[in-house]
Amino acid sequence: MCCGLAALLGVLVHVSVTNQTVGEARDRALDRLTEVTAAYEEGDRLPPGAGVDLPGLPAPLRELATDGRRGTMVGDQDTHPTMWAAGPADRGRALAVQFDYAQGAHAIDALDRAIVWSSALAIGATLLVGAFAVTRVTRRLHATARVARRISAGDLDARVNDPRTVHDPRTVNDPRTVHDSRTADARALADHRAQRPTRPQDEVAAVAGALDTMAASLQSKLLSEQRFTADVAHELRTPLTGLHAAAELLPPGRPTELVRDRVATLRTLTEDLLEISRLDAGRERLELDSEPLAPLAGRVVWASGTETEVRVVRDTRVETDRRRLERVLGNLVANAHKHGREPVALTVDGPVVTVRDHGDGYPDYLLEHGPQRFRTEGGSKGHGLGLTIALGQAEVLGARLVFTNAPDGGALATLTLPQDEQSEQDERDGHGQGHGHGHMHGHGRDEHGARNARNDPDAEEGRVRGRRNGRDGENGP
Repeated sequence: MCCGLAALLGVLVHVSVTNQTVGEARDRALDRLTEVTAAYEEGDRLPPGAGVDLPGLPAPLRELATDGRRGTMVGDQDTHPTMWAAGPADRGRALAVQFDYAQGAHAIDALDRAIVWSSALAIGATLLVGAFAVTRVTRRLHATARVARRISAGDLDARVNDPRTVHDPRTVNDPRTVHDSRTADARALADHRAQRPTRPQDEVAAVAGALDTMAASLQSKLLSEQRFTADVAHELRTPLTGLHAAAELLPPGRPTELVRDRVATLRTLTEDLLEISRLDAGRERLELDSEPLAPLAGRVVWASGTETEVRVVRDTRVETDRRRLERVLGNLVANAHKHGREPVALTVDGPVVTVRDHGDGYPDYLLEHGPQRFRTEGGSKGHGLGLTIALGQAEVLGARLVFTNAPDGGALATLTLPQDEQSEQDERDGHGQGHGHGHMHGHGRDEHGARNARNDPDAEEGRVRGRRNGRDGENGP
């Protein structure tokens, strides 16, 4: 727009000044032609630059004069600008006058050069100022977009903190000042009171302020929901403990078994809700230790009481929290047996652990959006908390848990764990663990057998099968 406006103004000025300059020269030439014509008719001597059929007279102007009309024309004689005026004379000749037009032509050329340079200077200055202004705006827009993406990823402490909307950007909404949910809630409530612009507000500041307000409101609601869930779970623990003790005093029989089963289910649900509330609050603390992965997987399968095959392709040591990792693997195995079909296999390949069944696979909503609480499909039993807890604990461990469906059918959960430094160095040096092999059956805990199975160089795969003991997991996808 700046370049177009400068070009338009330059053309208008050029046309206007040129028309004025040429018009004045034409009027002057016609006045002189009138004087020369009068002198020619009276037989007086013609002044210099005037005469009949002067050499150099432009042909179009000569034809115009021989036709009995008068006219003017700018001609270049030896590259020298000349203004001509011609009119009819006797015997079909042309009476013409000429004078120097170089001054007018030079004035127009000087004007054109001035227009070009001034336009270039104006365009350059405008572009620099515009680029600076636009860069500031786009930088603020990019910052707002980054904060929006962080909020979408779950970082509800992210704020734009635009100085045009926040009174003191150094203290308001600073994530480093958030130490617990109460502080975060108080800070979220203060967002609405802190919207006092220190600079003139513009559209970008309005968008940033709206985003901060939305994030504060969303965070406040989520914190309220988390506190409500935790409070409900805590309040349920006391009556459930009493109910469990009372159920143990009931006489044996089918009704007693049903009551005890429902009480156990309710206690498991309560504990799961408490665990989820702790994960949501982000107050989990890791107890890291170096653990060999294959024996840990064997213990998880044995404790699950399910017919699960353990395959050790390559064992390794991982720096992890053993209790949380066992929780993740246990939930994955329980979910595979509850919602899939046998055979179920747990495979250890270095720091990657996969759990696969041969059922109908994970539903579309889970593959697209991840596990959702209290949601199952196809009439499956469960509360939809098992995979939610597994995913939350994996994030606490710094691991990556991905849910997919195998190409030939069945659900496939892949857990990628961080390795400890010694294991990584061994793999780089080519001294990592070899293929683990061996077979182990029964219902006793045999960690020595698991170690022997991992070090046996002759077998092809390890199998760990635990006897079903009625402790199938309650956690569904």
